[in-house]
Amino acid sequence: MTERHSLADRRASWVIDAVRTPFGAVRGALSHVRADDLAALPIADLVRRHPTLDPGRIDDVVWGNANGAGEDNRNVARMAVLLAGLPHTIPGVSVNRLCGSGAEAVLSAVRRVAVGDAEIVIAGGSESMSRAPYVLPPVDSAFPRRMELIPTTVGWRMPNPRFPAAWIETLGRSAELVAEQLGVGRAEQDEWALRSHELAGRAWAGGVHDGFVTPHPDLDRDEPIRVTDAVTLAALRPAFSRDGSVTAGNSSPISDGAVAALIGTGAVADELGVEPLGRVLSSAVVGAEPDKFALAPVAAIAKALDRAGLELADVRVLELNEAFAAMVLSCLRELPGIAVDRVNPFGGAIALGHPLGASAARMVVDCLRHLRRLGGGVGVASACIGVGQGIAIVLEA
Repeated sequence: MTERHSLADRRASWVIDAVRTPFGAVRGALSHVRADDLAALPIADLVRRHPTLDPGRIDDVVWGNANGAGEDNRNVARMAVLLAGLPHTIPGVSVNRLCGSGAEAVLSAVRRVAVGDAEIVIAGGSESMSRAPYVLPPVDSAFPRRMELIPTTVGWRMPNPRFPAAWIETLGRSAELVAEQLGVGRAEQDEWALRSHELAGRAWAGGVHDGFVTPHPDLDRDEPIRVTDAVTLAALRPAFSRDGSVTAGNSSPISDGAVAALIGTGAVADELGVEPLGRVLSSAVVGAEPDKFALAPVAAIAKALDRAGLELADVRVLELNEAFAAMVLSCLRELPGIAVDRVNPFGGAIALGHPLGASAARMVVDCLRHLRRLGGGVGVASACIGVGQGIAIVLEA
């Protein structure tokens, strides 16, 4: 905030503080951490950061999680409450809007506080994609001739045969097709991927994440970040079609990680002696054809800005989830009013990693943190979502 929040705002809803784990690479440093234990880590860290906060005052924990098929089943929010050592009287609820789950959790918490149903809520999200299990589909007979194990890491599993084939295409191929239609080529995508790694590495080297990312005994920074170059990226084979433009290098990697934010009233922030990170001005969620999910953030951003009475020119920071460089660049084709240097200034998911339930919460917090570094202003955090949705949150710091 550029100025201390006023007394009139003491009962308003604020993002007071946040913390996250480093994001681990698939089968990497965090892959041995159970999904429910991973969720508990930033929750416990957040409470430890505020020793004057009585944990018993926390009204709820709202948690984003996209998989829910393994150790994160049976309401991972509630399991994380117990594993984090919080009082058993604190409830927990898990929400699933796939890649938008973490943002959805933050919005739910903000609304609870804003309408007076809660005073303090922890919100965030997590995903252990390394530990996502394989599952068996239901069978129609007692002795089926064939039993197929299905991975639950990412994307469609057991799709309904009534869906058109285009709707259940892989996410990467769908983003690739949209990019082709808009003239977004391979070289441009690789260039964006290189930018992401460079900005992410620079942010870590510059201490941007000090005090926000809590080191794990096995990992002290985001593991997927690479020192790479255009030649290396150009040598990678297409990942989703023979002559396609989307590769492992210009896509977000499978990742593990968790983010937690403290949401509360201005009065709570005053008690804790903390200047809030900022607040939510508006939000929007939209639907789109599933194979056009890559462009859904464009409509979500427009709707959220309209609800806030703002325009794209008012946006100082845009956190746009880098599921694929093809997806980001396609959206930017449709958002010509935003300067590229305002987009993902700390790097994006291509470099940082994309633990599905955590990513959108990370973007909300990173957007507010960078706005504060700039001295305040308005920002937007937005994500594409599988099965054809987009989410956007307008933020002020």
